[in-house]
Amino acid sequence: MKTLFVNALLLPCTPGMPVMPRGWLLVDGDRIAGLGVGPAPDTAGAQVVDLGGDVLMPGMVNPHSHLAMSLFRGLGEDVDDRLYRYILPLERGFVSPDMVRAGTALSALESIMGGVTTVADMYYFETEVAAVLDACGLRAVVGQTLADFDPPDHKTWDEGFARVDELVAAYGDHPRITPSIAPHAPYSTGIAVMERVARWAEDHPGLPIQMHVGETDAENDWAARHGLTPVQAVDQAGLLRPGLICAHSLHVSPDDIARMAEAGVGVAHNARANGKAGRGIAPVVAMRAAGIPVGISTDGPMSGNTLDLFAQFGPVSMFQKLAGHSRKPMPSVEVIRMATLEGARVLGLDGRVGSLVAGKQADLIRVSLDAPRLHPIYDIYATLVFSAMAPDVRDVMVAGQWLLRDRQAMTMDRAKVMADAAQVAGRFRHRMAEIDAA
Repeated sequence: MKTLFVNALLLPCTPGMPVMPRGWLLVDGDRIAGLGVGPAPDTAGAQVVDLGGDVLMPGMVNPHSHLAMSLFRGLGEDVDDRLYRYILPLERGFVSPDMVRAGTALSALESIMGGVTTVADMYYFETEVAAVLDACGLRAVVGQTLADFDPPDHKTWDEGFARVDELVAAYGDHPRITPSIAPHAPYSTGIAVMERVARWAEDHPGLPIQMHVGETDAENDWAARHGLTPVQAVDQAGLLRPGLICAHSLHVSPDDIARMAEAGVGVAHNARANGKAGRGIAPVVAMRAAGIPVGISTDGPMSGNTLDLFAQFGPVSMFQKLAGHSRKPMPSVEVIRMATLEGARVLGLDGRVGSLVAGKQADLIRVSLDAPRLHPIYDIYATLVFSAMAPDVRDVMVAGQWLLRDRQAMTMDRAKVMADAAQVAGRFRHRMAEIDAA
């Protein structure tokens, strides 16, 4: 199957970040076969899609999320102790394979409709997460969480590692799903378990590691009791290495940044979720200047309320401008680079996705420019960062397969996804009422 896109405002998101009006792109099977500007080649038998001047760009990459937690979205927002009052009891009581499938499906649908084609997830029952993402056609890095706070799918470390091995056995050779190990955080695993994860990583070269690093004041306090920073603790355990995806990295010193850069880790930046929690502003400009790839992520929908990357763009840019007291930090073109090619690099997938290059996977999106709020356009990157919204995404393709056509999901039953999520939410409401009445 060949698809020829014509009359596109082509943003290939290659290192120079060019803008190519009147562009064309040819998809052959699951790969990009060619692209250029001007008259398209005569390709007999190809499906021709005339974009009418709309943007054609790589599918976006979300390098850190907890997809099933969409079912906790908006729950107890104004309750100071909502984590201990509601969230943890609900997780222990209700997180099951069925619940994880329902929440992941809701998040997958939201991601597709917002132009995200690659997600990184860390949660529980991760083989279920992988199955949902596989069925709907997304590309993903799926990480089985390991933690010491009585998680719902393992009661011992051995059980947790067994779940990781089950995930690898099921998806180790999958073309779109990459299994991963996900120690929750330094404070929730400890040095000894992080050392065990490092040994696991040695035995599984090429598989990524996902971990919250430098996120909270409590994490800093835990590390300080060991005479370390969180980054130093991870380094001491042997986990600061290529393939490590550091989520958040708000509280990192210049020495930490130098260590991270030398080790070759990537960072998943969660500006909106961190700002909503009042946790601070990550030193993104300094990390990128040191050579650390930084991608734009949403965190879990419980924290940031949305899996919409467009909703992250403004905070990503504005927070760095606030920190720098200037308009200059984090220009719009760099935000889009982080959402595409750089985010793919964080996940170790930049050889396959993140830019529109002949030979790469055909993961791409069409962004409609019909809305009045998008005009006039002086800088298309500024328009995407500060004016575009998720509903502007009109078409989505992953590995040459249509996931969204004219804003209609092609691989998911929207009504069933919404009904399944509502059913779980009803059980949550009932339990919350019991908690409040106690």
